[in-house]
Amino acid sequence: MLLLVVLGCTSGGPTEIYDILIQNAQIIDLEKGTLLQEDIFISNGRIQKISPHVSGTSPKSKVRLDAAGKFILPGFWDNHVHFRGGDSLIQANKNFLKLFLANGITTVRDAGGDLTPSVMEWKRQITDNQLIGPTIFSSGPKIDGPHATWAGSLEVQNDEDIFKALDSLQNIPVDFVKLYDSQISGENYLKTISEAENRGLITSGHMPFTVTLEETIGAGIDAIEHLYYVMKGCSSKEDEITQQLIDKKIGFWDAMPLLMASYQDSVARRTFEDLKANNVYVVPTLYIGKTLSYLDAVSHDGDPYLQYMGSGVIKTYQGRINRARNSSKKAIADRKALDTLFGILAKRLNEAHVGLLAGSDCGAFNSYIYPGISLHKELKAMVDAGISPLEALRTSAYNGAKFLQKESDFGTIAIGKVSDLVILDANPLEKIGNTEKIYAVIKGDSIYNKQRLQHILSLSIQK
Repeated sequence: MLLLVVLGCTSGGPTEIYDILIQNAQIIDLEKGTLLQEDIFISNGRIQKISPHVSGTSPKSKVRLDAAGKFILPGFWDNHVHFRGGDSLIQANKNFLKLFLANGITTVRDAGGDLTPSVMEWKRQITDNQLIGPTIFSSGPKIDGPHATWAGSLEVQNDEDIFKALDSLQNIPVDFVKLYDSQISGENYLKTISEAENRGLITSGHMPFTVTLEETIGAGIDAIEHLYYVMKGCSSKEDEITQQLIDKKIGFWDAMPLLMASYQDSVARRTFEDLKANNVYVVPTLYIGKTLSYLDAVSHDGDPYLQYMGSGVIKTYQGRINRARNSSKKAIADRKALDTLFGILAKRLNEAHVGLLAGSDCGAFNSYIYPGISLHKELKAMVDAGISPLEALRTSAYNGAKFLQKESDFGTIAIGKVSDLVILDANPLEKIGNTEKIYAVIKGDSIYNKQRLQHILSLSIQK
């Protein structure tokens, strides 16, 4: 909707009529950590003006929202989600879009799946206001080796495969390149990162344990998904353990207790410095780690969000559930010890000023990690680990926009930026759980109040 200009009847000058005027809100400045009470003027899906509220004035607007006593910040970003599960789950995945928006998530980073044509169509429809949902930035299919774990992956075995895979991703076009570690060789992994970087593409991914974290950073990776790979780079015996993996004397999970036992603070500090110096972001995914680590002890049968998943998605949860039930006592204990270490590691990364990205890893196959609400649980997990609420909030929209080089449009509340906003009933700087107390969501030039958000949730129930 365009900004309208009409002639004033009394002054003779033009009077601006804005699409939306938000008055009296406490704006949370994610850079400074301060609050500022100002009015926000929105037209054409962007912030046109921010100014102090002047009592007695009546700026012209089509919709006016009084946010006195409320707190406003950029709409949340979930920086690690998945749309996947094959053709039978297309509709279930599409349903996730409403769950994101109902939880104040106005942008998601799709970290690879097998529904790329559908995802790209949803992305277009959302941009064109034909579909309710968050802005989607997607990697399309993952890059992996032959006989990859995940359906739809682009499998590379040589240089020609790498070039073809990246060509196809650029033709889609994707917003970043996601690498996975189930079958790709260490050599092809590093070559893929280097070639993607040469093409100016943003890269993120897992890391095969047959390479070191230092090699991965040197190749030019832009983000590390999950903390297993950072932990590997904090081991005083990383080279030795890497060689055992190359020689196939041990596997991924065999390496975990060895890496935990050889974690060394001095090595970790050098690793953190390397990550920071090379502007590499890390996606901790703490909440899914804890959830999966305690599948043996915590029942999710009464989870309210199960009603939004549908039987097809719930069926995909069974694989992880069965693995947890069939694990040895030692494996269960090791997993819980790893979860504890990851909380410590996330805090230390933050203290070292390594950029963190809040991502839930929600989607099919990831048991009980529900789209929407799990992002709030991830923020809480960060704070529980010792990260301040302000710093946790920065890991969502603020850092997400910087990582994808979209900070000119997103990440802060500023003139000219896309008006994706969330208004809260309580201050999340005081208590991170207040991110769930959503008063309204602004997506471009659309307002979703509590009633409309609740209606969206009711439409999401799967029967």
